[in-house]
Amino acid sequence: MALLKRVRADIDDSGAAEEEAAVERVAPRRRRPGPARLGTAWPLLLLRAAHPRQGALVAVGVALAALLAGRSLREVGLVLATVVVGQAILGWHNDLVDRDRDRRHQTPGKPIAEGRLDAGTAWFSLFCGVLLLVPLSVSNGLTAGGAYLVSVVVGLLGNVVLRRGLFSWVTWAVSFALLPAFLSYGGWGGAATGAAPQVLMVVLAALLGIGVHVLASLRGLVTDNEDGWRSLPLRIALRTGAARLLVVSLAWTAVVLAAMLVTGSQVGLTR
Repeated sequence: MALLKRVRADIDDSGAAEEEAAVERVAPRRRRPGPARLGTAWPLLLLRAAHPRQGALVAVGVALAALLAGRSLREVGLVLATVVVGQAILGWHNDLVDRDRDRRHQTPGKPIAEGRLDAGTAWFSLFCGVLLLVPLSVSNGLTAGGAYLVSVVVGLLGNVVLRRGLFSWVTWAVSFALLPAFLSYGGWGGAATGAAPQVLMVVLAALLGIGVHVLASLRGLVTDNEDGWRSLPLRIALRTGAARLLVVSLAWTAVVLAAMLVTGSQVGLTR
């Protein structure tokens, strides 16, 4: 009898274990807080929607230009903060304008289009960014701040106009062409004054903007073609191929940057 009871107990224990395992397989598992959920936090989603890589490259590049121009460290920090906020505004606005298009094409890395970041949150952040950008820009000097604010406005216009056609490069060229004035007139405090930038430096900055435009457009050429867009990068890519366009645009950007360094060392930033 004792042996029989023991066998029955073993059978009952094994059945209960199998039932518990089946319940665990069917029942949804609770999400545990940890690193896996950090990617869904709205601050990180806002950061992703701000085009952080492009924004960081532009901001660091302009800050380095200010450093090479002989600006003090606090002024370089102010330039960096100003451009970071401006680039974030441009990134948020771009993703907001393109959210339906990105959703239709299932473009990866677009939290607004994917529904993981509410568009209202992005708009609120954008307006807060504008409220922060204005005093930051003016802190570089009235003329310098005005030049940078106009540069950002042109960039915002570029998110909605000209981008589909042959003149897609115009807003990029104009926006970058204003950056030398932002640096040459800049200083510390709203009363800071400087001098006009070298004309050659303005031209080179505009050419740099065209190169950045082509590089930034490469990722979306297939989508642009499907939507019937005919921007300058797409027109060139259809003739040369995307791989060759990448090589040419990288070479273009490198040459322009080298020319800017030579110009800065020989004649300086200001007249």
